[in-house]
Amino acid sequence: MLSNFFVQLMNGIALGSTYALIALGYTMVYGIILLINFAHGEIFMSGAFVGLILVTVFHVHIVIAFLGAMLFCMIMGVIIEKIAYKPLRRSTRLAALISAIGVSIFLSNLANLIFGASPTSYPPTEEILFPLKSFELFAGAQVTNLQILIIATSAVLMIILQYFIKNTRIGKAMRATSQDYDTAALMGINVNRIISYTFAIGSSLAAAGGVLVGIYFGVVKYNMGMLIGLKAFTAAVLGGIGSIPGAMFGGIALGVGEMFAVAIGLSSYRDAIAFGILILVLLVKPTGLFGTEIQKKV
Repeated sequence: MLSNFFVQLMNGIALGSTYALIALGYTMVYGIILLINFAHGEIFMSGAFVGLILVTVFHVHIVIAFLGAMLFCMIMGVIIEKIAYKPLRRSTRLAALISAIGVSIFLSNLANLIFGASPTSYPPTEEILFPLKSFELFAGAQVTNLQILIIATSAVLMIILQYFIKNTRIGKAMRATSQDYDTAALMGINVNRIISYTFAIGSSLAAAGGVLVGIYFGVVKYNMGMLIGLKAFTAAVLGGIGSIPGAMFGGIALGVGEMFAVAIGLSSYRDAIAFGILILVLLVKPTGLFGTEIQKKV
């Protein structure tokens, strides 16, 4: 019983780590320009496919494919922001939201046109990374080296992001822009450049999550971004959208919750449970666990 608990806990942390990487993109963009970027799930999907192409077509090492997918989606995120969001920056939030949904539909259908509707398989882990091995933790619980790699990679990326936001000039400019867009511009911060940096970083993290999911589950599909993207958005809301530590916690909490739902025989309802958590959080604490309520004087 205890061993099964720890097995599901490790499965949940591994899955939740990928949710957290994607949720960071949602929360960073919202924190800067108050936009829910619903195309973010399709950027995650694009990263998974780019990693697959680099491994299977160009036969590069998986680490190079991982970095290449991050770079590709970094550029992709900046281009999407320039074309679809920047012209609507001073427009209503609804206009920008509709534009984001349009970009999401476009990217999903483009992937369907290029790769087809059938799932595409990643090469076995033994061919592109290392042979799968299991290690015993305690109480008979087993953890695989692939799970350890996914958790460690996600943790390193989150730590680097947190350091970047807290200790670099660009990170400080991002925090200033998120506090007050107009005042930051008056203080000499190039707000357009900061927004581009935000989309670039968020998109690269989504791509990292896409490659890790592709390796972990072994298959990718053109519409995989919709469901996982919505779950990552749920994780961002759970932690407090706009809060980077909240996105990390929310992703891991959601992944662990899903795995324990599967363990108790509710695998058919795992998606419903995730979105039920979203509804519950919005009803009880709309700002999320780590979010703060913003009061505006009129």
